[in-house]
Amino acid sequence: QVQVVESGGGLVQPGESLRLSCTASGNIFSIHEMGWYRQAPGKQRDLVATISSGGHTNYANSVKGRFTISRDNATVYLEMNSLKPEDTNVYYCNADVTVATIPPYEYGYWGQGIQVTVSS
Repeated sequence: QVQVVESGGGLVQPGESLRLSCTASGNIFSIHEMGWYRQAPGKQRDLVATISSGGHTNYANSVKGRFTISRDNATVYLEMNSLKPEDTNVYYCNADVTVATIPPYEYGYWGQGIQVTVSS
């Protein structure tokens, strides 16, 4: 019913930039918070940045000043600058939506994940 699709990952060198995109689509009545998380193998999934429907943003301390989250309706972007090897991870997009069913319900949907590798 709802799809969340990420794009834009890849391999970059330390200090370079990369932009991730994520679009939520399907049987959606409204979209609330959207965000980016990342997870290394064998570790928990950690918050990177979130943005509310009103534009309020929240960042992990490790990315403040380097990453910028923005949003255009159902698409959320993550601009990543000054990338470091420790930013290497699988990045996941999450969209908290109200599904347009009767009755409607709220649920957080995840994308499939996208690899970001920072290496020289």
